[in-house]
Amino acid sequence: MDDRRSGLQLIFAVAVLIEIFGSCLSANVKIGVPENYDGIFPWYLSKLHSLPGNYSDLSVTGDDEGIFGVDSQFLYALKPLDREKQPSYSLQVSFRMSGQRQSFTVEVCVIDKNDNVPAFIQESMRGSVQLGLLKGIPFMQVEALDRDDRNTAHAELRFRLMEQTPRIPSPQMFFIDSITGEVSLTEDGASTLDPEMCGRYKLSVMVKDMAGKSNAFFTTGIVTVEVTGNTWASPDPVRLQENLPGPYPIAISQVKWSGSQAEYSLEGEFPEMLFTISREGIIYLNAPLDRETQDQFLISIVVERPDGQEIAKPVELRVMVGDANDNRPTFPQAQYHTVVKELAARGTEILTVQAADNDDPKTDNVRIFYRLVGQIPESPRALFRVDRDSGVISVQADSMEGTAPQYTLTITAEDAKGLNSSCTVVVTVQDENNNAPVFSQHEYGPFHISEDAPVGTTVTAVLASDADVRGGDSWQVNYHLESGNEEEVFSLLMDRQTNEVSLVLSKVNSPPPRLPFSFAQGNSSLSASTLVTVQILDVNDNSPVLVGDYSWKYLCTPRWEEQALVLASRDSDGPQHGGRLNFSLRSDATVRRNWKLTPINDTHTNLSLNTPYLAPEVYTVPFTISDSSSPPRSTFINLPVTVCPCNIRGSCKMAAKQLEGMPTIQSAVGTLLGTFAVIGTILVVVFVRLSYQNPKQPGNTNQERVPLKMSI
Repeated sequence: MDDRRSGLQLIFAVAVLIEIFGSCLSANVKIGVPENYDGIFPWYLSKLHSLPGNYSDLSVTGDDEGIFGVDSQFLYALKPLDREKQPSYSLQVSFRMSGQRQSFTVEVCVIDKNDNVPAFIQESMRGSVQLGLLKGIPFMQVEALDRDDRNTAHAELRFRLMEQTPRIPSPQMFFIDSITGEVSLTEDGASTLDPEMCGRYKLSVMVKDMAGKSNAFFTTGIVTVEVTGNTWASPDPVRLQENLPGPYPIAISQVKWSGSQAEYSLEGEFPEMLFTISREGIIYLNAPLDRETQDQFLISIVVERPDGQEIAKPVELRVMVGDANDNRPTFPQAQYHTVVKELAARGTEILTVQAADNDDPKTDNVRIFYRLVGQIPESPRALFRVDRDSGVISVQADSMEGTAPQYTLTITAEDAKGLNSSCTVVVTVQDENNNAPVFSQHEYGPFHISEDAPVGTTVTAVLASDADVRGGDSWQVNYHLESGNEEEVFSLLMDRQTNEVSLVLSKVNSPPPRLPFSFAQGNSSLSASTLVTVQILDVNDNSPVLVGDYSWKYLCTPRWEEQALVLASRDSDGPQHGGRLNFSLRSDATVRRNWKLTPINDTHTNLSLNTPYLAPEVYTVPFTISDSSSPPRSTFINLPVTVCPCNIRGSCKMAAKQLEGMPTIQSAVGTLLGTFAVIGTILVVVFVRLSYQNPKQPGNTNQERVPLKMSI
């Protein structure tokens, strides 16, 4: 009993690993049991947990073969189970409790083991492949079976192509789908398959279970493939006349796929249902054709399997449409506009009109003839002609001078059948520039304008007339200033409506008082000239100014006779307003006591001391410069003037006291002279003795050089 109990415990431990069940009161029990058990029997499968603790008289039924039994709440089997023979068992377990007989169901599911080798369904596997079949399109299928459970990997089959014999023209002509077993052509096979080179191939094929794993069971077989020709090819081109009377539909061609079952369809640039194809491959025309709408059709014929997968490359049917003379020539536009110059010579081409005929250009149906059938106004006649074949319109008259300004021509285009249409040509006779412009006067002016006139002031307007057609390009006159405006004081303002030009002031910069202008035309050799004289009147718009640098000059104290500073001034106005410039000291008693202004000429004056002695210093001399206009323009000036003691040569002996805030050159010179005081003293003594021996007039040597006469 102990040995048996130990054995039961061991078997129970193994059974727990494969047990699949769920239990509750009055519920079924499910147990999974692997097939082909080769261990010790009885084989304890599972403990029956649904049994109550005080049961009695336990039994199991539902097993006709007597395989199953129960012992001590354990379900056991007496021999191995075979899933392929019976995949499951439904057992009834009954027991007695409290005098009542009770039962529950136990489902035993036999768990599959990979114990079957896959096998091909057919021993002799044969197929045929058609020439022209596309890559990847199956032409046969290899099938195999495995008796193991289909819901497990044990029966999951994989196919493999092992070898191809012969290996020409390529060693890899075929392909087998590993899952479906469908056999098709590779890229090499589809492009190089040739029944004349090789009409039969033998393919070694392997099938493996376990999804092709390395430890799977496998079987090999031979597939024989016959290569057959095919009638699938592009049909001959078809030529159809347009506007066929019918009746429709009309059969025009036929194709056929000689291989497996196929369906046909048409593709191309044509109206829907114009062409159709039957299940037998017959192509129909269903309506009349119009060559002018489309002169040919390229129809692609597609062959497909019933599932819609394309079998082979499409073939093409070319349909050419023959022409019938059913179109009249037409002009691209109803009216044309052109221009002819009035001096155009006989034979001058002015326009080419061309009509188009939609019939076949390779036939005489499109030959067109042109005629001039009308001219408005009618007089004079024979002004124009049109070439019968080219449609070139040209001048037939010797000259267009004196004709109407515009003509309307009617041109017809007609084909060989007499179908025709017309257009109108509006011819405008263009005026030519054969008349020179003429000024109304040979000379204008003089005109006077003040120099302060505002920019934009009009000096005068000038008009040159032209005998060409008013408003035209030849009538319009272009003006430009030939001379006299080098400073660009003036500009021209054109009036294109009247041909009048205005001379306008563009800037004020005090030009010369008399400016002669010469006018002349820019786009033709026909030209005329005239002279306009403008005098610029000066205005007093400038104040006089002091010119020159006086900071380095000085006057000696005590006063030297005839010593003075020459002051210069300038006025930018003309003589009328500039003229003589007047210098005057400020009305101040001290200023007028110390200083004196003596005119030299119109622009210069002498500034000198009016008192015998002034203390050495830098003085500010206030004075005014005024022009001679009425009223005058004036400028007030504060001029710094240096007054210093001088030696006998007229040089400052020492620096003058600097005016506050006004440093001078003399102060720097005085400082420098002080440095050499000793040497200076010795030199002064020597020169004083010499002067007593040969005295001179000191005033003449230091007088400023004075211009005797000057005018600006």
